[in-house]
Amino acid sequence: MSAMTVLVVEDNPDNMLLIQDVLQALDYTVIEAWDGESGVDAAKAERPSLILMDLSLPRMDGWTAAKLIKEDPELAHIPIIALTAHAMVGDRERALEAGCDDYLAKPINLREFREKIKRYTK
Repeated sequence: MSAMTVLVVEDNPDNMLLIQDVLQALDYTVIEAWDGESGVDAAKAERPSLILMDLSLPRMDGWTAAKLIKEDPELAHIPIIALTAHAMVGDRERALEAGCDDYLAKPINLREFREKIKRYTK
């Protein structure tokens, strides 16, 4: 088991599979959550090294989930990278204001994705 765990909060099975494959190839342990509410719960239970957060999620959106995680003193140190198809003007800033530490637009550029993952899990 890898020392580095990444919580992936993503409701699209194809995206989850791609992200999981890339992370496992880089020797990370992947924790899955399929909506914002279970993402917050998983962050509390698992204390991952990094969180990849889709912003458009059922039950609780990623904006709200990121804000709740960053408001929790025991979780606030965990970096969150927003992964989203929201690539409109202002969306990056909105993600950062919600507490995300970084932002990646979908479809994911694999080289940029790997670089950001490594940067936040050093």
